[in-house]
Amino acid sequence: MPVSLHSTGKASFDDIYESPDPRAYYARMSELDYRIPELAKPHFQQLLADHHAATGITSPTVLDIGCSYGVNAALLRLDTTMSDLFDSYAEPTPPDLQARDRARLAEQDRLPGVRFLGMDASGVALDYARNAGLLHDTVHADLEAADPTDAQRRVLAGADLVISTGCVGYVTERTLLRVARAHGGKLPWMAHFVLRMFSFDPIATHLAALGYHTELAPGAFRQRRFASPEEQAQVCNALAANGIDTQGYESDGWLYAQLHLSRPNLSFDHEDLH
Repeated sequence: MPVSLHSTGKASFDDIYESPDPRAYYARMSELDYRIPELAKPHFQQLLADHHAATGITSPTVLDIGCSYGVNAALLRLDTTMSDLFDSYAEPTPPDLQARDRARLAEQDRLPGVRFLGMDASGVALDYARNAGLLHDTVHADLEAADPTDAQRRVLAGADLVISTGCVGYVTERTLLRVARAHGGKLPWMAHFVLRMFSFDPIATHLAALGYHTELAPGAFRQRRFASPEEQAQVCNALAANGIDTQGYESDGWLYAQLHLSRPNLSFDHEDLH
């Protein structure tokens, strides 16, 4: 099928987030061998362990920005794989997918003490993930355009950790700063997987002003295959224009992401947050 390109040069998949259930989403992602959430999973698990060791919090709340149908929550809570999820939402499926997912969580939840929040621009995707029990609460908002409402801020303020696997580039420091400031004097830990075509440096600079220290984790992670030769050409050209070598990475047909970890400095005066 023809693939339209987003203004960033990436393929646009807006249509797969318009369905009341995830079948179209997982079918399209399966075609592209989408794998970044699964590669991110052990790093998020380590983040949870490190956060517990540093804070003593045994029942943290995790906010997934750009969560769509609750993919990261499903992987972490059900200890499943992307391949399993692709198969799980392929035809034939039971008439009530949400009921099936709720039953599966009731039997298999590996993180019963962790609350998962989701924020996304797709209301129907959020509705599915919340009603299926994958997410405990949701925020349907575009924080690039406006501050959160009081109700949204109360939900965001509960997050101890903030994760994402592909939204940075569509969202900028405007969103992440609004999320961080929602917490008043508490700064949530953050872990963002960001495509190599997008620089995290401007965001890290703004986060540093709030009291964060950001580190780039070693390595690069395959996100998905390119959706078309046109997408690959545009992304590779954008990377080359920024002096980034694509040999062995995007030139081989895959989008690659890097992990940026942002944690609060213990010595920071959080009154500066306001």
